[in-house]
Amino acid sequence: MSEAMSRPSSTPAARKAAGFRFSARHREWIAGYLFVAPDAIGLFVFAGLPMLLALGLGFFTLDGFGGFQFSGLANYRRMFVDPLFLQSLKVTLAYVLMLVPSLYVVGLALALMVQKGSVLNAVIRSMFFLPQMVSLVVVALVWQVLLVDKIGLVPKMTGFLGLGGLSWLGDPDLALVSVVVVSVWFLMGFYMLIFLGGLQDIPREYYEAARMDGAGYFAQLRHITLPLLRPTSFFVLLVSTVAAVAGGQAFDLIYVMTKGGPANSTSLAIYYIYQQAFQYNEYGYAAAMASFLVLLLMAMTLLLFVLTRGGRFNYD
Repeated sequence: MSEAMSRPSSTPAARKAAGFRFSARHREWIAGYLFVAPDAIGLFVFAGLPMLLALGLGFFTLDGFGGFQFSGLANYRRMFVDPLFLQSLKVTLAYVLMLVPSLYVVGLALALMVQKGSVLNAVIRSMFFLPQMVSLVVVALVWQVLLVDKIGLVPKMTGFLGLGGLSWLGDPDLALVSVVVVSVWFLMGFYMLIFLGGLQDIPREYYEAARMDGAGYFAQLRHITLPLLRPTSFFVLLVSTVAAVAGGQAFDLIYVMTKGGPANSTSLAIYYIYQQAFQYNEYGYAAAMASFLVLLLMAMTLLLFVLTRGGRFNYD
């Protein structure tokens, strides 16, 4: 009887009293959530809450001096009959259609050119990435001087080639193209590094086997490189699309180089929202447009997921 009393009880109540112990799988889940928690909390505080606040402000009319009045859907109805806002959406779409494919092609081409490990290629990589180390305001000021009419280096070079009379920042047909070119020049080194990471993950044995079978460079590019770069390509397209719509780089360039002109030809949606909020104190209207732009960006991202099947799209 004494032995029975000394044995630990195996009843459910006794096990519960001894304390609950997590399984190894549950401990891994908890550890993962704890690692993600700081970023998740920061994202919610600094991104989620401002988005919710902007969504709420869209239903009010604010004067910028502390006064506000509930206006319902008036701001949202206003944006769809505002010709300048609709024009800014068209400019944003044109900017995205020009920038995203250009960054993809240029970034991939540069990565293919400097993927071999050599001292010269290391120097070239650093040169291509060097613009990322410079402030965008400085970049915009330098390019503004280079593109200024008549006395800029670029107009002088185009005049020497027989293309004189082009106003790169003063012509509505060329101003947005100029901003796109500067954006590609500034960002190409960043996307080159992303593609380099993807290229280094492709086993060299595939290329050796292809060469033994007589496949040339372009055949290897089509049947080996591009298919195995699908996840990287999807990431590049997604990030560049989000950056183009949000105007993370373009805003600084446009603010310094063109101020949205000429004739609103470079007025992206994000720049027009900035004008309404901080130049005209239309905070409620700006918040409504910003909320709509976020929804538009989410729709474009979803469309990209559908078209590429989450990075599993086919090049054939």
